[in-house]
Amino acid sequence: MESFSLILAIVVITALAFDFTNGFHDTANAMATTISTGALKPRVAVAMSATLNLVGAFLSVEVANTISKGLVDESGIRPEVIFAALVGAILWNLLTWLVGLPSSSSHALMGGLIGAAVASAGTGAVHGDVLVTKVLVPALAAPLVAGVAALLATRLSYSLDGAAEGKAAEKGYRAGQIASAGLVSLAHGTNDAQKTMGVITLALIAGGAIAPGSNPPTWVVLSAGLAIALGTYLGGWRIIRTMGKGLTDLRPRQGFAAQTSAATAILASSHLGFSLSTTHVVSGSVMGAGLGRKGGVVRWSTAARMCVAWALTLPAAALVGALAELVTELGDWGTAAVAVCLVASAVGIWRVSRREVVDHSNVNEVNGTGESAVPAVPVGPAGVVGAVGAVSVTISAGSAGSPSGAGGTAASVAAAAPVVADPAGPPPSAAV
Repeated sequence: MESFSLILAIVVITALAFDFTNGFHDTANAMATTISTGALKPRVAVAMSATLNLVGAFLSVEVANTISKGLVDESGIRPEVIFAALVGAILWNLLTWLVGLPSSSSHALMGGLIGAAVASAGTGAVHGDVLVTKVLVPALAAPLVAGVAALLATRLSYSLDGAAEGKAAEKGYRAGQIASAGLVSLAHGTNDAQKTMGVITLALIAGGAIAPGSNPPTWVVLSAGLAIALGTYLGGWRIIRTMGKGLTDLRPRQGFAAQTSAATAILASSHLGFSLSTTHVVSGSVMGAGLGRKGGVVRWSTAARMCVAWALTLPAAALVGALAELVTELGDWGTAAVAVCLVASAVGIWRVSRREVVDHSNVNEVNGTGESAVPAVPVGPAGVVGAVGAVSVTISAGSAGSPSGAGGTAASVAAAAPVVADPAGPPPSAAV
């Protein structure tokens, strides 16, 4: 067993806490559409996803090696740097969970690690080529690839079997959707759990517990898999609501196409060692599947909010990670101060979230009414929905009716574009 110092033990515990938040933050990636279409009951869905996340953690270590050996210069990294990075990632995960935005836990971790490393050792501590080729390029390409694949798969499904809309066909596609959701959960375990494995391995190397270049020890693989599985089982109901109700209106065959495309992209990237965001991939595939059906729509207001969160993730987590690292450099009391701030912030966010509880019993409702996340707009006689465009940023304090449903500070960015409605299809306002 590796020798542990106190700071190294703190880093490992904090890394597992991040893995836990990653689990409940990203449950929506696998199960939101399955829950919203009624293919599985909420609790059954998250239990299945948790189990497969644990299994997926043991399938590969390529992404873990990207984190521990490639992104930053491991020779100049102290355990305190990794602790600061995890603080930035955890706080961003909790804030976006509070407002129900499916941002990237992966990019939060990368941002925190980059910011803390630069604050500690300068820009030379970050390997720019690895950042570009294995993080940024996949971040842009993967959701596009998954979205196009889901769009084509959906159109192919309707063209080959367009008339089959009865109960038997719907039952068959729901069964396929359950299988594909399981595949996404397995893929999520192979990609996201490995990131925590990589961070813990990097901390062990930095603390002198294992030799540079080592693969993650077995206990690291097991503990990371268990942490993400536990977080998944608890379910990130706020984000499941956003992904399942606000982004588009999916039917079972569309859900099947979306999840199969996403799982394929995630598993392929894990094999190649690309540390992509499963959130980006699944969101891209869901939007592609929504556009693939004739008369289908995408709720661009929700998509716009998600894109804002995606764009802010890396720099926001990097900034918090850098500030935390600067404080830890003051000594043991600085590290203790950062730890206290992290715990206090987490408790504060949780208390705010209890003002409006979202769980398995109301996850398919929006603001407790069962209405769509985006208000319906009238359809004109020519079948064209009236163009409504608005961008609003609202900062409210202490309001229980804020868009986050949480009373604290909430930000919403909304934008809607003209949508052409298909007379033969369902009205665009009937979002799932």
